[in-house]
Amino acid sequence: MERHDAASTEAVAVRVSEDDLVIRATIERPERQNALNDAVIEGLTAAFDLAAETPARVVVLRGAGGTFCAGGDIESMAAAIGSGSMAYREGFAGMRRLIEAAVDAPALTVAAVEGYCLAGGMGLAAACDVVIAADDTTFGLPEVDIGLFPAQALVPIMRTVTEKRAFKLLFTGEHIDAATAHDIGLTTAVVPADEFEAAIDTTVDDLTAASPAAVELGKEAFYNQREMGFREALDYMHEVVTLVAMSDDAESGINGYLTDSEPGWDRRTEGV
Repeated sequence: MERHDAASTEAVAVRVSEDDLVIRATIERPERQNALNDAVIEGLTAAFDLAAETPARVVVLRGAGGTFCAGGDIESMAAAIGSGSMAYREGFAGMRRLIEAAVDAPALTVAAVEGYCLAGGMGLAAACDVVIAADDTTFGLPEVDIGLFPAQALVPIMRTVTEKRAFKLLFTGEHIDAATAHDIGLTTAVVPADEFEAAIDTTVDDLTAASPAAVELGKEAFYNQREMGFREALDYMHEVVTLVAMSDDAESGINGYLTDSEPGWDRRTEGV
C-alpha cells in the first residue's frame, strides 16, 4: 500500500509506502519522454529532500510510460536563446541542484531505468546509488549532436563508468544498449524487461533491511572518502566506523545476532 504525498506535482508523482520507509518519485511527462524541465527538476529535488524529513531509507526514481528520461527539455533551453549568459547560467543551475540532492539524500537512491536513459537522464541515473535497468533500455549522451556538451551529467557519470569508454560516449553521441552500459560500470544490474518490476521490489526490500544509522552514515562516508587520498580516507573511515559502532542500531544489531533475534529497527512487512 502506498499513499500520495503532498510533495506530488503535475510533473512528478510522489508516493510513500505505508511503513514510511520507501519514497517513489515518478516523472510524469511521458509525452515528452520525461524530459527534464524546471518543474520536473523541482519535483525530483523535493522528493529527495523529503527523505531528510521522514524515516525513509530508499527513494526510487523512475519515469512514467515505460521510459526513464530522455534528458533536458530542448524547448525549455531554446527559450534562453538571446537572453545572455546569466539566463543560461540560471537555467542550468537546477540540474546541479538535482544531482547534489540525489547524492546528499540521507536515504539510498534507486534509479529504475527502462526505455530511454539519455543525456541529463543518464547523468541523473548515474547520480543515484543503485541503477537497475531493463535489458531493452537505451543509454546515450547525444548532446554533441545539437552542439552541446553534457558537462554537468559528466560529473556523476565519470565517477561511475570506465574513463575511456565514457570519453567516446561524450564525444560521439552514440547510443548503447543495457548490456554495454553494464559492461562500462553504469548499472548495478540489468534484468529481463518482464522481470523489471519484481527486480525493483526485491532491491527495495534488500536495501530497506539495513539499519537507519548504517544507511545515513554509511552513504555519506562512501561519497566523502571517494574524494580523499588513501591514508586520509583510512583515517576518516576509522572515525566513521567508531560512530556507527556507537549507535543504538549497532547495539541492537549485535545483541540480535548474539541472541538470535531480530534487531530493533523497523523492517518491511509483506504487502507494504
